[in-house]
Amino acid sequence: METIHAADRVFVTWDAEPVENGAVAVVADRIAAVGAYEDLRERFPRARVRTWPGGALGPARIHEAPFPDAPSPRERVHAVLKTGAAAVLERYVDSPGLRAAADRNDVAVLPGTPPTPTIAQAARADLAVFDEAGECIATVCAGRLVHRRR
Repeated sequence: METIHAADRVFVTWDAEPVENGAVAVVADRIAAVGAYEDLRERFPRARVRTWPGGALGPARIHEAPFPDAPSPRERVHAVLKTGAAAVLERYVDSPGLRAAADRNDVAVLPGTPPTPTIAQAARADLAVFDEAGECIATVCAGRLVHRRR
């Protein structure tokens, strides 16, 4: 399935200049293209479109600390997703239940030093959208919308 995520500003890395009125095309769990919304809409005419007005879309974060406390492993993982993170460090995945909850939500578990999050063609589609106040609006893990603020 093809999906286009469109936002007022799209960042390939959070410290790069944004693409204004940009978009990211996702096919299955991979990034197919990044660019201007109109260009991607032409290239992917059958894609489902998710628009994030007022938002800044960029690579999902990596959660580099212990998981927040919550009553269940599922809720602990969801608390991380609500921050815009789609990956966690392996050293903080301290139980089989937490690992299973991460796997069910397609959260990447990274060993060692994490790479800088980047949106790149053919890379895993891990995206996050933030509003003007810096609050996470949505998190996409491996092309799947796993958190959406209501």
